[in-house]
Amino acid sequence: MSRPIFEVIALTAHDAQAAQSGGADRLELVTDMAADGLTPTVAAFAAIRAAVDLPLRVMLRIRDGFTPGDLEELLTRTAALRAEGAEEFVFGFLDAEGAVDLPAVRALAQAVQGCPWTFHRAIDHSADRSAVRAAVGELPGLDTFLTSGAAAGVAAGREVLAGELVKAGEPGYRQRLLIGGGLHAEHVPELRAEGFDAFHVGGAVRVAGWDSPVDAAKVAQWRELIGV
Repeated sequence: MSRPIFEVIALTAHDAQAAQSGGADRLELVTDMAADGLTPTVAAFAAIRAAVDLPLRVMLRIRDGFTPGDLEELLTRTAALRAEGAEEFVFGFLDAEGAVDLPAVRALAQAVQGCPWTFHRAIDHSADRSAVRAAVGELPGLDTFLTSGAAAGVAAGREVLAGELVKAGEPGYRQRLLIGGGLHAEHVPELRAEGFDAFHVGGAVRVAGWDSPVDAAKVAQWRELIGV
């Protein structure tokens, strides 16, 4: 059995180093967790890339919520991050009715052409997640859905997650499920037993929430729980 993927949210180079030390496989880079994670600056990306040798998935999101906001500004920031060496990304947008904003998602997919990317938890807030999957499932580069199965988190979304895992390999369901959002340690053993093999945490590996840095010991505890 291959090693499960363990992704940790990092805001700083210190976070990144602690996550790597504790055994994380990949980092999601964001800023401003008060807005649930926005695009980091080019300087922050460069500092983190210099600090660690883990794969870095960079958030492309410039406003709170799931609408893209100023798409041209977002594309400009994406180009700057790519020029600095960013090679993996996280994004996903909905319209006012909760359907996927396909023009915006396509524009970003084109902007990161040749790079792998994750469709983030916008899917958990959509009006019809199966429609989101059908719309974006064949876009180039999309290899992951970050999801808890429900807007309220993993505890509420377990049945949805299980149902989607059963469909793995079908059109719209070929991407890896990266479980995150309200994920707690007690969820992991059952999720692993069901066959899930990718997990994403942020606050759970910090001593005092988002005002504290990533703690390497907590990362190591999660690494052991998830499996090596």
